[in-house]
Amino acid sequence: MSRVHDMGGRFGDGAVMPGSENDPVFAQDWHARALAVTLAAGALGQWNLDVSRHARECLSPADYMAFSYYEKWLAALADLLVARGVVTRAELAGAAPDVSPLAERAMRAEAVAGALARGGPASRDGRAPRFAKGDSVRTRRPARNVRVAGGHTRLPGYVAGLVGTIERLHGCHVFPDANAHDQGEQPEPLYTVVFDAAEAWGAAEAPGDTVSCDLWESYLEPVA
Repeated sequence: MSRVHDMGGRFGDGAVMPGSENDPVFAQDWHARALAVTLAAGALGQWNLDVSRHARECLSPADYMAFSYYEKWLAALADLLVARGVVTRAELAGAAPDVSPLAERAMRAEAVAGALARGGPASRDGRAPRFAKGDSVRTRRPARNVRVAGGHTRLPGYVAGLVGTIERLHGCHVFPDANAHDQGEQPEPLYTVVFDAAEAWGAAEAPGDTVSCDLWESYLEPVA
């Protein structure tokens, strides 16, 4: 079964409204604070990026659909802080906090620019790729995590079971299906796979349109 966030190709969610280069970085002041507290909490080292993504996916469907982008961030962050024992529910509700043993890891304001500039590269050393540019492959169906029931995966449901062509090899990268569940990074080869848009959506906007997805090797099988 898919989670509510796997929305690609779904009808009824309204038009996609692209922004412009003149838009402010943050539409509201509290959006910047939401980013700041998320960065500060992540710097405590109690979870990784894939864990945090999965936490957002695990919000209840009603909340996920009702919350704005940064509300999703904050709701999932609150869940993570409690689940990992960083704060208690009482503290989130306003109780006086105890001094945290993680306090010494707090991210200082002067460190933020450097942390954002470095990012979080996910490329790693690993095994040689099974596939080459131009190979035909079929994606796993259904699009699910085969290691953890209901777990995190980066395989979109709209390309599950489709045949595509390897366009690019990216080397090995952290495997999110494992990393989101504290099973280690387990890096795998990562590929850009191109699919026919009509196959993915049922109809293409224009003839020859394609859809490109970056997919890990274990999502793919060869097509004879």
